Amino acid sequence: MLFRYATRLACAAALLVGSSLTGVAHSQTLTMGAALQRALATSPRLTAAERDVGIARGQRIQSGALINPEISYDLDDSFGSGAYRGTRSAESALQISQMFELWGKRDARIAAGQAGLDTAAIERQAVRLEVLSEAAIAFLNVLGLQRRIEILDEQVDAIDKLTPLLQRRVDAGASSIAETGRAEVASALVKADRERTKASLATARRELAILIGDTAPKFSAVSGRLDSIGRPPSFQAVVTAIDANPQLVRWQAIYAQRNAQLILARLKPYPDVNLSVGWRRYNETGDNAVRLAVSVPIPLFDQNQGNILSAQESLAKTAAERKANRNTLIVLAGRAYDTLQGSLRELAILRETGIPKARDASAAIFEGYGQGRYSLLEVLDAQASVAQARLREQEAQQNFHVAVATIEGLVGNPFALARGSAR
Repeated sequence: MLFRYATRLACAAALLVGSSLTGVAHSQTLTMGAALQRALATSPRLTAAERDVGIARGQRIQSGALINPEISYDLDDSFGSGAYRGTRSAESALQISQMFELWGKRDARIAAGQAGLDTAAIERQAVRLEVLSEAAIAFLNVLGLQRRIEILDEQVDAIDKLTPLLQRRVDAGASSIAETGRAEVASALVKADRERTKASLATARRELAILIGDTAPKFSAVSGRLDSIGRPPSFQAVVTAIDANPQLVRWQAIYAQRNAQLILARLKPYPDVNLSVGWRRYNETGDNAVRLAVSVPIPLFDQNQGNILSAQESLAKTAAERKANRNTLIVLAGRAYDTLQGSLRELAILRETGIPKARDASAAIFEGYGQGRYSLLEVLDAQASVAQARLREQEAQQNFHVAVATIEGLVGNPFALARGSAR
C-alpha cells in the first residue's frame, strides 16, 4: 500500500521532469536528475563515508589475523670467569613459541570486525540518502525563488501597464498628478521585493552549486515544475517506512558489534596456551637436547570485571539509542508531513477561490477604472491581491515539495530520490 502511495509521491516529484545531465555549462539549465547525480558524485561526506567502509574493512581483515609465533635464542653460562670464561661451557637454546587462542576468542573478534564493517556500510547508505535529500531541497529552493521572481516581474509589468491609461486620465483632468506618483511608488516597492528575492536566489544558487561540487553556479537556471501535486500516503505508512531508514537499520549491526565485544570481554580472563619447542646445545659435552615448554597465565587478580561491566552497559544502551534515534526521525517526519498537508489545504483554497476571485475582481476593477468608476488605489490593491495570492501559491507549492524531499530522506526507500534520473 505504501509503495502505491509512494508512486503517487514520485509522480508529484515528477514536477522536476527533465533530462539527466552529467555536466552543465554556464549557459545551460540544471535539472533535478543532473543535480542529484552530481551531488552523489562530488559529495565529500559520501567520500568520507566510503573511506570509513575501507577503514572498517581493514579492521575486519585484521580481526581474523592469527597471533604471530615468536623465536628466541638463549646463551647461558658464558663470558664469566674460570670454567665459564668465553663460551666453552655455554649452553645455547634456539626456541620457537606460539600462542594458541582458546574459548572462541578469535571468532568473537571476527564477529565484532564484521559487525563494524556492516555498520560502516549502512552508515554510507544513510549519508547517501541525506545527500540526495539535501540536494533536492536546495534545488527546490532555487526553483521556488526563480518562480517568485517571475511573479514579481509580472506584477511590475501589470503596474507599468497602468501608466498610459493613468496619463490619459491626468491629461483629461479625471485624475490627479499625485496618482502618477502613487503608481510609481507601488512599482518601486514591488521592484524592491524583487531585488531582495534576487539576493536570496543568489544565495540559494551558490548553496546548490556547492552541493553539486562547484564553488560557484555554472548553470544559468534550474528547470522543473512546482504545480504538479500528488496525494501523500498516511502518516502511519510513513512511520512504518522509517524503520527501513539506514540510520535505524545500522543499530542491528551496532548491537551485533557490541554483543561480540561483550563476549570478548567475558572470554578475556580465560587463559590461552603458549607452547614452545626448542633445541638446546651443551658446548661443554657436545650434547644436544630438545626443550619443550607450556605456559598458561593465571587469572588471579585481573578478572576483567570492569571491561565486562562496560560492555554490558554499552550493549544495554543500544536499544535506548535506537529508540531515541527513531523518535527523532518520527518528529522530523511529522513536521514535514504536517507542512505537506497544510500546503495541500492552502493550495486547495488558493486554487479554488483565492486566485480566481482575485483575478476576476482585478479585471473588473481595472475595466471600471478606465470608465472612471474606481480609483487608482483600488486598482493597485486588486493587482496586489492577485500577486499576493500567486506568491502564496508558489510558497505553498515549494513547501509541499520540500516536505516530500524531507520525508524521502527519512524513509529507507527514497521513493523519488532513488529515481532522480527520471525527473
